[in-house]
Amino acid sequence: MLDFEDTSAEFLELASEVRLKILFDLLQKPSRLTTLSKKYDVSPQEIHRNFERMVNSNLIVKQENNFYALTTFGQAICTQIHSFSYLSENKKYFKSHNFGNLPSKFLRRIGDLSNSQEIVGVSRVLETWKKIYKTADDYIFNILSETPLELMDLMIKRVKRGTKYRHIISEDASIPKGRKKLLEKSGFYALLESEKIERRMLKSVQISIILNENSAGLMFPDSSGRPDLRSMFFSEDESFREWCMDYFKYCWNVSDPFKEFKLKE
Repeated sequence: MLDFEDTSAEFLELASEVRLKILFDLLQKPSRLTTLSKKYDVSPQEIHRNFERMVNSNLIVKQENNFYALTTFGQAICTQIHSFSYLSENKKYFKSHNFGNLPSKFLRRIGDLSNSQEIVGVSRVLETWKKIYKTADDYIFNILSETPLELMDLMIKRVKRGTKYRHIISEDASIPKGRKKLLEKSGFYALLESEKIERRMLKSVQISIILNENSAGLMFPDSSGRPDLRSMFFSEDESFREWCMDYFKYCWNVSDPFKEFKLKE
């Protein structure tokens, strides 16, 4: 059973902007008290008081030559702070959005998304989506509830140049009229037969992912339960992209074979 008394005490030690800054400075490299005092324009006495608190809490340890470094416990705490930081910075966003059917193992890693920017507006989201397609050389992986026609031609051009394409779509996806004719004309089905394009299906897509080997975009659901195409978290950060890739792999493994007859224009 969790001991919330001990846990609450740790939160109390972290409830200081200065102490959090110190922790993340020491995460980069050991440092002296005087160095950080000058960096944050805080009196040596105030910095010393904060250092003493963190030493007593086993977050940091004093080394030779008056250098301080993180303990193993302190290093682990820093990895968890990113989750609080991401959720805190996007508190307003999550008033109107949720995590849908996201498995808890991904929610526990939500801090991996912290180094990202929110792209707002349908046109800006589509432009960012195009950017991910255009900059892909090795692969493009998607989890989608909608398939904008204007992106299909761009995707097919990349695949013809050798980019691998994997696509997961919702059974109740919003399919634009004329999609089938466009796919036939573009050579999509020939690429499908050659296995340069792979497709699978999920009963319901609540979280959308678009990623390549360099960057990724992520869309959480709004109150409708479907991915909100009006806003997207985008990043070229490795941790962000790895989170998206792991979620894509999870969905790919639990998805069903693609069945064209389930899609309706």
